Amino acid sequence: MTQTPGGIAVIAPFVMADRAQDLIDFIVHVFGARDVPEARTMDADGLILHSELIIGDSMLTVADRKPHWPFTPAFLRVYVDDADAVLARAEERGGRIVTRPTDFFGDVFSRFQDPWGNLWWVYVHHPQDADQEWSAEGAHPSGDEGEGEGEGEGDWTSYTTPELEYINSTLMQAMDGLRDPRDAR
Repeated sequence: MTQTPGGIAVIAPFVMADRAQDLIDFIVHVFGARDVPEARTMDADGLILHSELIIGDSMLTVADRKPHWPFTPAFLRVYVDDADAVLARAEERGGRIVTRPTDFFGDVFSRFQDPWGNLWWVYVHHPQDADQEWSAEGAHPSGDEGEGEGEGEGDWTSYTTPELEYINSTLMQAMDGLRDPRDAR
């Protein structure tokens, strides 16, 4: 197993955004994150160069994007105990619900976009429904590899459900509408 400093996962996302302090406050409010004040580093221009937020057993780093840097939205996956409460808090702070809570292979899946243009995948895991989980071998529930070589066979559309179609269509809509938040000012 790869060694990491205590409290840091092997992969820890780093989000660059305008108004990083506002994004930090949003994440603390929505997810109950713990801001680590001793990790805060300010740059000479007064922008946040580094901050650390602890959500559950993971760390998220947030920094200000420099004015000349491009828009780089983050795509973040978070497991929570109560998706409805998380989505309500996100909306309360200006987030936009992209995907309402939907059954997804034994879990509940939802998405929201924060005011900084980041997309959050929000899951509630139900281990009692593990028999519906995705196979590590392929992208099929219950481990089936998908048979045949015809069109629609072997990809997700060969076993689609209304829930999967909704989840996919809401992502396509969100991605098609993704714009640099600075353009809205």
